[in-house]
Amino acid sequence: KTGDFMSRFCSNLKQWYQRRVRGASAASTLKGKVKLGAVDATQFADLAQRYGVGGYPTIKYFPAGAKLDAEEYDGGRSASDIVAWAEEKLEQFAEPPEIRELLNEEVFAEECREKSICVVSILPDILDTGAAGRNEYLTTLKAMGDKYKKRKFGWVWSFAGEQDKLEAALEVGGAGYPALAAVNIKKNAVLHHRGGFSKDSINEFLQYVIAGRVAPSVLRKEVPKLRKATPWDGKDGQLPVEEDYSDLDDIELEPLKTEL
Repeated sequence: KTGDFMSRFCSNLKQWYQRRVRGASAASTLKGKVKLGAVDATQFADLAQRYGVGGYPTIKYFPAGAKLDAEEYDGGRSASDIVAWAEEKLEQFAEPPEIRELLNEEVFAEECREKSICVVSILPDILDTGAAGRNEYLTTLKAMGDKYKKRKFGWVWSFAGEQDKLEAALEVGGAGYPALAAVNIKKNAVLHHRGGFSKDSINEFLQYVIAGRVAPSVLRKEVPKLRKATPWDGKDGQLPVEEDYSDLDDIELEPLKTEL
């Protein structure tokens, strides 16, 4: 929330508020995102004093939540300045993106086909890592998603062999897991991460992606539509049950008849 403290005796301030803040450019752009309001400091002098208002206009920022502590607004006074400042605050306190499991084509379309860049991770099979190991990988990805949330990347993951046609198209996995790549479907391009699956290593890779320091590879295969997959239940994997043939010794077999 933002609040503007002003004096009702100053017509210039009223015009400024109507034009810059309440006007279409700022209010309509931030509608539904940031609440804008104004306080007549001559009528509510105690409130103005409480928040240390010493001149007009003064803009204060109130973070979301129960606390009533205000922060100083340090941006410009034009409508575009106010919008830019408020949107930066929104991104700062925004929730990190969801790291989505690749369960179907819909997930892939929303996170990769419709976004400029998506980060695709192929994790080891659950039998190789257990739930603890997989969660450690996912925690690393969540930390990176939070760090780069302003970039609006898509973040998706699967595990070895689950989406094998996608792995083949992106040329990830196969040689080893976990594997990670940054993909731009619209430009038919992919950049492969060659380092370890750590925060520092992935962070360095994404810095290269953003700066364009490394030329991407061209996707040599068309990215197929994904098949439906069963979501991970968060548990350790279970080895397949083997058939028990121990009681076959008790079965009496008829002798083979041979015809001469």
